Amino acid sequence: MQRDINKLSAQPFDLLVCGGGIYGAWVAYDAALRGLSVAIVDKGDWAGGTSSASSKLIHGGLRYLETFDFALVKKSLIERQMLLHTAPHRVWPLRFGIPIYKNNRLGSFKINIGLALYDFLAGKTPESQRRQSLTKDELLQHFPHLKPAELLSGFTYFDAQCDDARFVLELIYGAYLSGAACANYCAVIEFIEPSGVVAGAVLQDRLTGESFTVSAKQVVDTTGRWSQTCRRRQNGARLTKGVHLVMPNVLINEALLLTAQADGRIFFMIPWYGRTLLGTTDTDFNGDIDHVTVTDSDIQYLLTETNRVLAEVNWSERDIIGHFAGIRVLQESDKSNPSQLSRDWLLMQEPNGLIVSIGGKLTSAREDASRIVDCVCTRLDIKTPSQTVGRPLPWLMDINYRQLLDDAEKTGRQLGIHPTDTEILVKRHGQRVNDLFTLCRANLSLTQRIIPDLPFILADLVFCAQQEMVIHLDDLLRRRVPLLILAKLTEAELIRLAQLAGQALGWDRQRIGEEIEHCRIK
Repeated sequence: MQRDINKLSAQPFDLLVCGGGIYGAWVAYDAALRGLSVAIVDKGDWAGGTSSASSKLIHGGLRYLETFDFALVKKSLIERQMLLHTAPHRVWPLRFGIPIYKNNRLGSFKINIGLALYDFLAGKTPESQRRQSLTKDELLQHFPHLKPAELLSGFTYFDAQCDDARFVLELIYGAYLSGAACANYCAVIEFIEPSGVVAGAVLQDRLTGESFTVSAKQVVDTTGRWSQTCRRRQNGARLTKGVHLVMPNVLINEALLLTAQADGRIFFMIPWYGRTLLGTTDTDFNGDIDHVTVTDSDIQYLLTETNRVLAEVNWSERDIIGHFAGIRVLQESDKSNPSQLSRDWLLMQEPNGLIVSIGGKLTSAREDASRIVDCVCTRLDIKTPSQTVGRPLPWLMDINYRQLLDDAEKTGRQLGIHPTDTEILVKRHGQRVNDLFTLCRANLSLTQRIIPDLPFILADLVFCAQQEMVIHLDDLLRRRVPLLILAKLTEAELIRLAQLAGQALGWDRQRIGEEIEHCRIK
């Protein structure tokens, strides 16, 4: 998948999608599968905003039951089940534990009722995906780092997780294969509105500074917090910030749902690539949308609340490996607590014909995107329905996942790759794992881990640099292979990785130095 900016100005399009997060990616993929001529652009990298700053969960949203968002939970759980079936390389089962302490805001009875409703809304699922009630001792076997004092009992329930940035990238790849023109680092300067109706946009290639015009019969805005509609704060857009800390691994293979004592909010501890994701916060945001930071108060909130329930760990700022922050676009409400705001999605149609996506969730983005494309097709008098329901994702088309995994593990052993690393390769690349094995056969040094305690090998880094529209080192080390948030890279390690990327991308010494400096700043 290569960036071809010239393709954007070579023809008029049926649809121009502005914004390359999860919603834009699903819209472009869905529309391209229906036979529309599609262009999708983003002013930064694919998933460069909120879509790479999520909790990495594919879930119904258990906490939304408290606000009676039953329809949203049901919709999300249906999508979760479909993705588990059609994209097992991309969406992985994950059980969550809920400890019940004496001072819990919600007691055992209410939690059990909520979990029963959660299972009911998920529909017919295997017994292994149903809630389980555990005694105190049983819960401590699952989560030995929990404080036993005042712990009464607990539950576990079923959900799933993913790598959000790679989810977006795979959909962009699918749109690309289906004929879409895809360009990151291509900004929308202004919409073209002859006779007051949007008919395209003036775009700027941020690599060259060149501006050009793209004509499109329909334009969809999926830029999230950068949307003009959101910035005008009309029709109910409200921004909230979510922060995650990356901490050492203290979990086995299950996550925790916890309740903050300070304000009763829900937050998670989630195993991810050998680390623990801790978050998220949920606070109103009124700052610079281009510079979202993790503050000292964000950090202290999460560390304090986590240390209340973890025995002997006693995390401090010194233990933080990395962190990231994202901005949610939510529907406006008079509720003061952001956690009580609806996470449901809103489709808006501006008077000038612009279609705008507001809010939504990573989990339910596919269905919402199909409704956006339905709207586009209605305007274009196209009758083709969505092709994404139950369709395997592009990197697992017509392939049996279990067989792919078994074959990959066999090949990995022959090449000397650790089985854990091979499984991660398959989850990250699907059937393209064989292309990475080809790189390894040509250069066995690429079978080595990039960082000793993280499950990524050098071939992964090289392949991503060569094949996944990487423009900057930050794209490669934050979203393609998320080393900048999962490891405290030394100066020597950063230089080594930049040189390796430079070899794959044809960078000279000056460019390598500039990219290293850019990573330091970010």
